[in-house]
Amino acid sequence: MPTHEITAAAAGSWTLGDRTVRRMGFGTMRITAAPDADRAIRVLRRAVELGVDHLDTAAFYVSPGGTLNVGSGPARYAPELIRAALAPYSDDLFIATKVGFAYDPATGLREETSPAGLRAQVEENLRRLGRDHLDLVNLRIVKRPGRDSVAESFAALAALRDAGLIRHLGLSNVRLDHLDEAQAIAPVVCVQNSYALDNRGDQDALLRECGARGIAYVPFFALAGARREAGAAAEHPAAVHAVARAHGATPHQVRLAWTLHQGPHVLAIPGTGDPEHVAQNVAAGALRLTAGELAALG
Repeated sequence: MPTHEITAAAAGSWTLGDRTVRRMGFGTMRITAAPDADRAIRVLRRAVELGVDHLDTAAFYVSPGGTLNVGSGPARYAPELIRAALAPYSDDLFIATKVGFAYDPATGLREETSPAGLRAQVEENLRRLGRDHLDLVNLRIVKRPGRDSVAESFAALAALRDAGLIRHLGLSNVRLDHLDEAQAIAPVVCVQNSYALDNRGDQDALLRECGARGIAYVPFFALAGARREAGAAAEHPAAVHAVARAHGATPHQVRLAWTLHQGPHVLAIPGTGDPEHVAQNVAAGALRLTAGELAALG
């Protein structure tokens, strides 16, 4: 599939709170695995050059190889790389981040954050991004069997929203009952859950419910599927290959196009540490699948 002159605008737009963003965004988890900061910065700048105006990040996205050196000083976390690449930020750039986990450099583990600790994480995001407010903060939780509550943590973030540190709130890794609980406290503009063509789990109903409520549904691991942090799958179902051949596209582009076809409220945030892959991912937003192809893909 040709990628020249195809920008993120091809995927269309959606409104997050009071901001309109292109449905093809960019996830920044993988830039921390870049061999050097220059490569990570090139990836981020390439995404913005191609019209991406929605970045997804987290303070706990950390370089596994240690500190990367950038012009403004050492960087180890994705928000620091975003700042090095893109600050001063353009007015139309929308940065979503997540709280709910804290990275412990002593143990190398990510640990769940108490409601009382969320303000420190919000402030950490502000400091690393170099901003005086956060466009969107998603509360990332660990789902547990039975009924578990997000009320106390979400209320803590709602208070920070009222204080002006956060503009919009979302949820990550949640169920419908979590969404109901949070919406009773403050507006929710997005739900960010694991969802992929061949790894949908029980998410179809929640995706549809988000659409009915006007809430964005933002899949993570749309390319990796069940491989999750291991990265994009190298093997694909026969139907994916068939559709890719028909369009002169790659299987990964078909996966992203399928994701966007699940509803106008569905946003894609594919991540990569390769500048060339950024253009391929963005170009997937121009791929239009037929009803027959979508049925074949399942």
